Amino acid sequence: MLKAKYFKATGEAGDAWQLPEDLFDGVVNEAVVHQAIKAYLANQRQGTAATKTRGFVKGGGKKIWRQKGTGRARQGSIRAPHWKGGGVVFGPHPRDYHQDLPKKVRLLARKSAFNLRAQNEQISVIERFDIDAPKTRTLTDLFGKIGVGQRKLLVLTADANQNVYLSTRNLQNVKVMPFSQASVYDVMNANELLIEEGAFNAAQEGSTNA
Repeated sequence: MLKAKYFKATGEAGDAWQLPEDLFDGVVNEAVVHQAIKAYLANQRQGTAATKTRGFVKGGGKKIWRQKGTGRARQGSIRAPHWKGGGVVFGPHPRDYHQDLPKKVRLLARKSAFNLRAQNEQISVIERFDIDAPKTRTLTDLFGKIGVGQRKLLVLTADANQNVYLSTRNLQNVKVMPFSQASVYDVMNANELLIEEGAFNAAQEGSTNA
């Protein structure tokens, strides 16, 4: 059974909190995590880089000089690759870098990422976020009490919490998103995870309905 540090909404420490076994079962498949991160980064690429071959460069329709008798090497077009302003050989062309992963692989990679963070004691659970209005100082004080935020921090809320998101958008090392939207890359890119307690309840209900 994996456990995490637990904090009340005020930032006061509580007893160790047992993480749900359906998500934190202790299994870590590093190969699948690596595969999921590679697919995520590949899917971020636009693939719009393009260069013109000699067939797309304007001009060069006329032969430069006659084939023989000039004492110079034969040339067919000023838009050949070895001429200044000519076409590009083997340059990039628009392509799709998208990679698909089977659903079971994605779920295993996500579970492995959370298990790895839990085993390294990099997960903290907070009772809830009591923030009535966006205010950065409120959250920085809370992070200070809990002892997180010195490194890359990923805050996972139960649902879309606009006040928490707006309060942290000025903080360089803090990223906020709903627990259900956290990818393997998000989890592995962060050094610390702060998860709202209600997020686990929502995740368990979603898995039951599925």
